[in-house]
Amino acid sequence: MESYKRILLKVSGEALLGAQGHGIDGDVLEQYASEISEVSATGIEVAVVIGGGNIFRGVKGATQGMDRVQADYMGMMATMINSMALQDALERKGVQTRLMTAIRMEQIAEPYIRRRAIRHLEKGRVVIFGAGTGNPYFTTDTAASLRAIEIEADVILKGTRVDGIYDKDPETNSDAVKYDTITGDEVLRLRLSVMDLTAFTLCRDNATPIIVFDMNGRGNLMKVAQKEPVGTTVTWDE
Repeated sequence: MESYKRILLKVSGEALLGAQGHGIDGDVLEQYASEISEVSATGIEVAVVIGGGNIFRGVKGATQGMDRVQADYMGMMATMINSMALQDALERKGVQTRLMTAIRMEQIAEPYIRRRAIRHLEKGRVVIFGAGTGNPYFTTDTAASLRAIEIEADVILKGTRVDGIYDKDPETNSDAVKYDTITGDEVLRLRLSVMDLTAFTLCRDNATPIIVFDMNGRGNLMKVAQKEPVGTTVTWDE
């Protein structure tokens, strides 16, 4: 069966909430680690970027009126908490991992170095990229796009709680229509919410395909990684 050689999985921090109002749901973390482990075991090279919304949302009230740069750095710290949790869950399954950070914190993670990241992937290690891009004003979607391009990933897999891209919000509109494939230009023209504009533009300029899929559907990650028709694929066809 044909598979991607190297993928970058982007998961939102909110996805780790599960049924909880804050923090990390251990069952969700366990499921994600199992699925990533299974994909890695097939020989597909896996890199991961996780958001920090589940941690940062809990302190957001304290950041009202705070300097934007300070608040963004707090968000980057939140991504590291999630990244460390995923690393631990994977390693308990016997998966070799490396956690790389865009902000120096030698006690818990390697500094991000592109060549080293690629070497880890080539050796079959799951590489988790934490702390976003290391710069304020950039989202973890942008970090995912940037890292995917740098490591020459075949595709960005955006794991969400919906099963693809719709013409309107399927959670509030029962008549929403799902796209199986859609061009990047159509996404922009229709103003569909896939990634923020900076992240999306990076993907467009480098012709990096994006697949949006339901990360909570058991086995979906494996299906997407093996090029089965799951979710919605954003292409850059002229």
